[in-house]
Amino acid sequence: MKKDPLLPPTANLATTIIGFWKLKSREDVDATGKVHIDPFLGLDPLGILCVGRTHFSAQFMKRDRSGQETVLQPVAAKNNTARVNGYDAYFGSYSVDEIKGTLTTRLEGAISPANVGDTYVRDVRVVGDELIVQLQTTTLDGTAITRTNTFSRIG
Repeated sequence: MKKDPLLPPTANLATTIIGFWKLKSREDVDATGKVHIDPFLGLDPLGILCVGRTHFSAQFMKRDRSGQETVLQPVAAKNNTARVNGYDAYFGSYSVDEIKGTLTTRLEGAISPANVGDTYVRDVRVVGDELIVQLQTTTLDGTAITRTNTFSRIG
């Protein structure tokens, strides 16, 4: 399944992204169109993103965590954070590049101490009541993928 290219940058992105967003879908696709499943968060994780004027917080959780060990799962993927027991959470400050349509986050806190202080850049678009966050990362075996998180506005 090939991903359609992102739409042009959203007008007034810095104000449009403010709010509460619930994860609607998460898809990891390689250059051939093959869909990959994140082994730590699964096919259909839960997630919430809260965006204020200058700060944000994000949480993601595997739906069924019953078989998870309580250990830190190291970051083997590029441009991504570590998870613990099927759970990932972080918060910090952010800035928006209105021209490029990107969000740059600076992590002030994270479930993994190794991620505190990290900076990440994501392509972001708002289409109606949906927030699309896209990034380039890799699978655990190093396969390059495009991750697309789509959120629905809840507040």
